[in-house]
Amino acid sequence: MGREQLVRDIKATALARIEDAARTEDDFKAVIKQWDHRDENRERKERYWEKQRDEKTLEVGYTDGEVLPLPFSHPSWRELIKGDFLSLIYDNAMEMWQLIEDWDIAALVKDLTAKQKDVLFLSAVRLCTAAQIACYHDKTDRAIRKLLAETIDRIRSKLAPLIAEQIKTGCQMMTLAKREFITWYEGGKFLLTATNDDDIIVILQDNV
Repeated sequence: MGREQLVRDIKATALARIEDAARTEDDFKAVIKQWDHRDENRERKERYWEKQRDEKTLEVGYTDGEVLPLPFSHPSWRELIKGDFLSLIYDNAMEMWQLIEDWDIAALVKDLTAKQKDVLFLSAVRLCTAAQIACYHDKTDRAIRKLLAETIDRIRSKLAPLIAEQIKTGCQMMTLAKREFITWYEGGKFLLTATNDDDIIVILQDNV
């Protein structure tokens, strides 16, 4: 390392002497040529270590994990970077009802007990299996499945009368998912089709 530093100092001193001794146009051209050569070497070393990306590639979200870490491509991080903190603030079992667009379901989820909210959050939002939730709560798989089934049944039993009343009154906010659910709940027993109302589908479309 000391030898390399010595060589750089000698070259810098030599270049300084050439600059001081320059008098003619050819002398100054030689000085400029030396500086251009030094800049080319510096830029070559920088290109070796840096990943070059223009603003357009970063705007569309391109990342190889080196310029931007891979987690930054996740929708949650994109919302956070844009200043949308709601998903982060309410990303927990006790406050998840704040993120449900349909108020009927949100109110029912809000009224659940702490244990029911926790199990529903881990199952519907975190997509954990019954075995994983049981390990987290130090309970058996059977106990978790029973608690989750009771939670969903409680939501369904209270939601069905609300939807039936909305259908009778001709509510303009009625969705296809709600109509399919009430038909299924009253005995149709057919598979619910996916719609854009994801909050309803997450809670209602279940095989328990």
